[in-house]
Amino acid sequence: MNIFSKKQKIKFGLFLIAVIIGIFAIWYSGDLVKKLSHEERKKVELWAETVREIQEIPFDGQISPTLYKILKDNNTIPVILVNNSGNVLTHRNLNPNKVKNESYLKHKIEVMNKQHKPIVIQFMEGRKNYVYYEESVLLTNLFYYPFIQIAVVILFIFVSYLAFRSARRADENQVWVGMSKETAHQLGTPISSLMAWIEMMKMKDEDSMLINEVQKDVKRLETITERFSRIGSKPVLVKSNINKILEDAVTYLKIRTSRRVIYKLRFNLNEEILIPLNKALFEWVIENICKNAIDAMSGKGIIIISLIEKKDTVEIDIKDTGKGIPKNKQRAVFSPGFSTKKRGWGLGLSLAKRIIEVYHSGKIFVKNSETNKGTTFRIILKKNGSTKLFMHKKDEKML
Repeated sequence: MNIFSKKQKIKFGLFLIAVIIGIFAIWYSGDLVKKLSHEERKKVELWAETVREIQEIPFDGQISPTLYKILKDNNTIPVILVNNSGNVLTHRNLNPNKVKNESYLKHKIEVMNKQHKPIVIQFMEGRKNYVYYEESVLLTNLFYYPFIQIAVVILFIFVSYLAFRSARRADENQVWVGMSKETAHQLGTPISSLMAWIEMMKMKDEDSMLINEVQKDVKRLETITERFSRIGSKPVLVKSNINKILEDAVTYLKIRTSRRVIYKLRFNLNEEILIPLNKALFEWVIENICKNAIDAMSGKGIIIISLIEKKDTVEIDIKDTGKGIPKNKQRAVFSPGFSTKKRGWGLGLSLAKRIIEVYHSGKIFVKNSETNKGTTFRIILKKNGSTKLFMHKKDEKML
């Protein structure tokens, strides 16, 4: 089985091309620096030879203009001329504000000696001078240029990615809002008709239990319609007993799912834990996760809902005994359109993520999953909704 999706292959291919280009740029620049460094050494050797010739000219001799020009033209490569005793005779292209400081010159000689082997000037009478030098500013800048260039390219790609993702999210949000409003509008007509039919059934003294169940489903449809109509507007969060909401959601699902699906609640039903919630939207999240679990178990298995109360947060784990989710798809399950089923739009978990992370400033993720053993989804909610630990400001306008 191919573990990489087509999109992942494209991303990996682009990353590989970028790495190859970066390596080539660094190698080419390094090779160029090496060649220029060799040329600079030749220039320093010429400068050293010129110094030797000038010092061996008799006092009454005349200095050639060419030699004088060679000495003067070195205005880029820092050099220090030292005698046998280690005393500095002359220097060029060093910081004029620091050259009067002997410790500065000694430090520069140490640095230059580490960079390049000093050039020895051998005089006829046997004495020696030494020329220490380091790369010119131009050569140093050239060495670091490809790294700066790569950093700029990476920064450009990162900014472009953020801009593209922001634009894509804005487009997605418009689709979400438009589709949700249209769905709510389309549901309105059949719900009104169903309510009329219920009234007719009451007038004909039909089975009251049957009418009651139909009324519950119609009420549920009204709730769903209300949920869709709220997409695009900021919901009101009210402190609610999360234990009770979880129990009610499971009670509703039990009646409408196979008896082969067993629900287990691992928390105290009599306890009260108040969390800022939008009840209708939060129930939707629980239903979506449980319905996905039922599909993953092929309509037969166990769903365990646990609740862990901590100091500032509440953690809700929803575990199933289904077929599991491959590791490379555990993030993708929250993407719009992702689905392993032939029917449906693949929007359930995407909506759940938006409701939890955007509206409730919480977090939802796949805690763990094992093939043919099951999956655990974890929801983390703040007890005090005023502090948005998980909220991203750029997501506030989503939905």
